[in-house]
Amino acid sequence: MGCCDSCRVPSKDSREPIRYDPNFNGPIHNRSCTDIIWLIIFILFLGAWGYIGYYSMTRGSVEKLLAPIDTRGRRCGLDSGLENKKYLIFFNIAKCLSPGTPITGCPTTQVCVERCPDKTVLFKKELEQNPSSFQQIKYDMVCTEDVNIQTMTYAQAIQYIQEEKCANFILQSQPVLGRCFVNVTAAMEVLRDVSNGTLDMAESEVLEQLTDLFRFKQLSSQIVQDLVQSRWYMAGALVAVVLLCFIYILLLRWVITPVVWLSIAGLFALMGFAIYLCYKNYEYYKANPVGLYQTTNLKGYAQSIFAKQETWLVILIAVAVVLLILFLVVVFLRSRITIAIALIREGSKAVTSIKSTILFPIFPWIFQCAIIAYGILVLMFLLSIGESAFRVVNLRNDTSCSCGGVYTEEGASCNPLTFAEKCHDTSSVGGLLPCQLASCHFTGIDNPHNVIYMHLVNLLGFFWAMFFISGVADMMLASTFSTWYWTFHKNDLPFFTLTSGIYRTLRYHLGTVAFGALIIAIVRVIRVILEYIDHKVKKFDNPFTRCIMCCCKCVFWCLENFLKFVNKNAYIMCAVHGKNFCRSANDAFSLLMRNIIRVVVLDKVADFIFFLSKLLISIGVGFAVYYLLEWNYVYEVTKGERLHYNYVPAVILSVATYLICTIFFNVYSMAVDTLFLCFLEDCERNDGSPEKPYFMSKNLMKILGKRNKKTT
Repeated sequence: MGCCDSCRVPSKDSREPIRYDPNFNGPIHNRSCTDIIWLIIFILFLGAWGYIGYYSMTRGSVEKLLAPIDTRGRRCGLDSGLENKKYLIFFNIAKCLSPGTPITGCPTTQVCVERCPDKTVLFKKELEQNPSSFQQIKYDMVCTEDVNIQTMTYAQAIQYIQEEKCANFILQSQPVLGRCFVNVTAAMEVLRDVSNGTLDMAESEVLEQLTDLFRFKQLSSQIVQDLVQSRWYMAGALVAVVLLCFIYILLLRWVITPVVWLSIAGLFALMGFAIYLCYKNYEYYKANPVGLYQTTNLKGYAQSIFAKQETWLVILIAVAVVLLILFLVVVFLRSRITIAIALIREGSKAVTSIKSTILFPIFPWIFQCAIIAYGILVLMFLLSIGESAFRVVNLRNDTSCSCGGVYTEEGASCNPLTFAEKCHDTSSVGGLLPCQLASCHFTGIDNPHNVIYMHLVNLLGFFWAMFFISGVADMMLASTFSTWYWTFHKNDLPFFTLTSGIYRTLRYHLGTVAFGALIIAIVRVIRVILEYIDHKVKKFDNPFTRCIMCCCKCVFWCLENFLKFVNKNAYIMCAVHGKNFCRSANDAFSLLMRNIIRVVVLDKVADFIFFLSKLLISIGVGFAVYYLLEWNYVYEVTKGERLHYNYVPAVILSVATYLICTIFFNVYSMAVDTLFLCFLEDCERNDGSPEKPYFMSKNLMKILGKRNKKTT
């Protein structure tokens, strides 16, 4: 098969077993390039993706995307006249605590300033109580651009504060992403001072929100303090987790059988306990019927359902039927489960024989992190290409807002400068104050039409590159583990087995991986587009569209998972036999379909064991860390202060442990999948005779009732 071999599916019957080949002894060495056309296409596409990155970075600006925008629609630090005013300040930050603020914007005047206030000043209160202090505090006042602070008089200051052209007060704050965020404690004190002890309903709600925010701030500061204090404990724990995962893989070879059977027994016990609880609830509600519940809310509706004896009887029957089916399946497939356990033990032997494979996934993970960073960077630059868009919001809800006929429709395109000049609150004195609710809100950046296609290319490039890297890693591991399986005497395994697998993949089969990755990437892009369409059509939500979108998303989700399954097995067959993607996928799929029962049992049992192992280690580490931090002896030895919340480091370490275990067990999973395909091929290719001996381990041969005959 040459480099330009086409994807022709072989004409032989897929039910025909693989025939014995006296020259076959594992991954072939005399192989040639596969699917090189797709590798060339992938390289050209990467060039196009790189050009889009260059185009977006030269045409767009992340600063433009993240720069704060004042009430007049100008970008702080970027627009003309605001080059030195990089920070945005809010006249009344309490008005920004409304839940609708992210959608409609904060209904308070916002201006750009050179620096955030370093102190708290109540201007109106100071001017009323001590007019002589006007000259001292005048230059601390924050006002709109049309106010000349240099020539402003005391009377004008009072008037501008009433007209909301100048801030009533300023709060000590710190710049965060170009916005001046206040100290919550100071904000609470200022709100009480400004209200003079008389709070209406709206102000009471704001004060309650600030109180909750203050409590959250206290909680977050304590959590940060705990994390800083325990950082060395956590670093040491992560090192211990890596060692624990490695030791667990070594021990799994001997404890795999009790883990599987105890897990199945535990599942049956749990379902039996659920049946007992359902029966007790059924007996209780049968003897104590409950009256009617209010079903106007979700809680009452749920109570009305679960307070009926019929509900618990239905649940009891359903759980009992599922338990019976699972029990019969386990009894019927007990020998297959034993084979699956033996194969997983073989995977553990392969991994421990080639220990370098355990740390191998770190390198693909680094490449994937770089791709994620590049994809996000290109996305942000593409989003920043175009002109800023503004829309009128809350005009219907603000009945006292009048724009002189310039803006009459909700959602209409607007100009911030025109809106500030024409729209005023007619209920205010003189009708000069800004509208209370209505505003000209920044809704994003209107991108040129060609940017849409660039987004699609960036999306496809991101997924294609991600799946390509994971596919290359899978094929390298498959080549390594298949070499281990097809080595008759495992002690004769070459030292550079992993290096040879890496070389074969990079030298011959990058095109095959590129083709397989493209197929999954296209399906993933379609799924993302479906999610986008579903988000856009929610305003036209009806049962028909919901049904159509749900069916489409379900179909493509199933298709993507099926293609991932096909791809992984195609990579394994390609690593062993050196054929192109279509031939490898067809051979792998045919081999699996001839052994469909073994496939189903192995896949589910292996997934369950790996999930159980990751869950066991991560939860165990979490509990160990929690109770270790509860132990007084630790603080006596370390002379450290007791943490506020011991469960925070415990939860973080538990999640980190799960992620680390996932990296380790992904290698384990690939080893099992590779050895499983090799095992199926071994069963079809050989018969145990001296001419055709089995390559499987003695343990597997014993379970299957097979043996290699000795030469007489």
